[in-house]
Amino acid sequence: MSGIRLTAPAPGWTVDADVVVIGSGVAGLTVALRCAAAGAKVTVVTKALLDDGSTRWAQGGIAAALGEGDTPAQHLDDTLVAGAGLCDEEAVRTLVTEGPDAVRRLIATGARFDTDADSGEILLTREGGHHRNRIAHAGGDATGAEISRALVDAVRDAGISTIEHALVLDLLKDADGRAAGVSLHVMGEGEQDGVGAVRAGAVVLATGGMGQVFSATTNPAVSTGDGVALALRAGAEISDLEFVQFHPTVLWLGPDAEGQQPLVSEAVRGEGAHLVDAGGHRFMVGAHELAELAPRDIVAKGIMRRMREQGAEHMYLDARHFGPEKWARRFPTILAACRAHGIDPVTAPIPVAPAAHYASGGVRTDLHGRTTVPGLYACGEVACTGVHGANRLASNSLLEGLVYAERIATDITAAGSTAAGPQPAPGAPAPGAPVAAAGPSVPLVDPAERITIQRVMTHGAGVLRSEKSLLEAAAELDRLRAEAEARAGSRSGAEPGTGAWETTNLLLVARALVDAALRREETRGCHWREDHPERDDAAWRRHLLVTLDGDGGLAVSATGSAAFPPVTPAAEPAASPRRTA
Repeated sequence: MSGIRLTAPAPGWTVDADVVVIGSGVAGLTVALRCAAAGAKVTVVTKALLDDGSTRWAQGGIAAALGEGDTPAQHLDDTLVAGAGLCDEEAVRTLVTEGPDAVRRLIATGARFDTDADSGEILLTREGGHHRNRIAHAGGDATGAEISRALVDAVRDAGISTIEHALVLDLLKDADGRAAGVSLHVMGEGEQDGVGAVRAGAVVLATGGMGQVFSATTNPAVSTGDGVALALRAGAEISDLEFVQFHPTVLWLGPDAEGQQPLVSEAVRGEGAHLVDAGGHRFMVGAHELAELAPRDIVAKGIMRRMREQGAEHMYLDARHFGPEKWARRFPTILAACRAHGIDPVTAPIPVAPAAHYASGGVRTDLHGRTTVPGLYACGEVACTGVHGANRLASNSLLEGLVYAERIATDITAAGSTAAGPQPAPGAPAPGAPVAAAGPSVPLVDPAERITIQRVMTHGAGVLRSEKSLLEAAAELDRLRAEAEARAGSRSGAEPGTGAWETTNLLLVARALVDAALRREETRGCHWREDHPERDDAAWRRHLLVTLDGDGGLAVSATGSAAFPPVTPAAEPAASPRRTA
């Protein structure tokens, strides 16, 4: 247990709750709604506005066996194939079995999916890696926005307490090492401002991804890996962080484009668009039985190979045959984004290239969302449940957020209110009360180095990796860490603030990703080592676990098999949260 923390002022205000949820995407808001419905006092903390997370950017849809002839078993098979031998089969079976009813409950919450005008049945499409039409969508290509709208409305209707514009800093623990809340910084003016704390007996991380660790990503600016960094500092195990999915078809805006890039949904290919080179050749035909609808890692590699062969900076996605009516009806968001950048997909192919999209790894959990720190849960993209393995199957992410959020809420609320238990000795902290962190604070990184970290990671740990590129990245990241340590406490050191905290988080998750990628000497799923081009099941069909020690160093270990060890030695349920009312 590392117990180190960010350099930050002491909390100047406190809020009490039974459950604090960090993040307001599909996972976080589902946990909040289910816990509140069971009578728990919930506080949702979100970095921007309630509807400003990654969920609203999801275009394609949500995968579930809802269609005639489709079954959870078929969905399971497709997920296992995409995961390249590292999925936890029980976790996947849980996902695909509980998924259809979870989607129906989402609809009951108010989400409106696209339906057939005559039958009223939910319209389903295909995406990469799926052998059935099982992707439910909304607003054509605005599925995430509709899900976010429905959940935000439900949270507001339920009167759940929210703290917006708040960056989570560190986990608070009680004297027994259990989660006891979080420290956070509220940006702006209001009843709560500056650094404060939410005290709660259950803490749920639903902070989304870490795509901003790379120069070009589909992730919004808030996706800086804060949840993974917090969990590492709190002593939790991180797993499979080397498996970063690069979406194959991101709108190419030029060689110098950085930051969030427009996504061109896989559903465009699901509806019949073709990947072609400048000469119009469909290079994925013959490369895989599903051609353009192969799993994302295979398509991304196919694009990168063709680019290298031809010395090109991008490939093309050709959907001119859709015609203007289908483009406007089925993909209005993508059509508008392309036209905003001077490209009309009705009359011309769309230039595309891979960009960082989704973290298949994250904070390691069991099937109830419990991490290796008692009382700390994780769900959604920040978590590693074992569902995605080495490469996420398209549109499984929203479903995972739904299913595992519901399981977390059930685990938290199952025991109901807990008894007070033995009374503490005079002067001792009350049960569940946060105690001061005993570990050192982390030197802060200058916010100006954010772009440096991103460029280092894109060059050294992007789609194509090798020992040479990863060692170069590791050396640069170590240099940035050493500079921050040397300047700590001096006038040239970074001052506590949102920019410094985010950049410090980015540096930590970048180091963890590079260390894991160096250790895994094979090519598997979305981890592509040019110097080890083959998959090696004998040596590497296992997970890598990363932890942080008390000095800020990272330790990488491998599991003995493809199975995850239990999160606690006896795999016991976490105690239920203390009640504040």
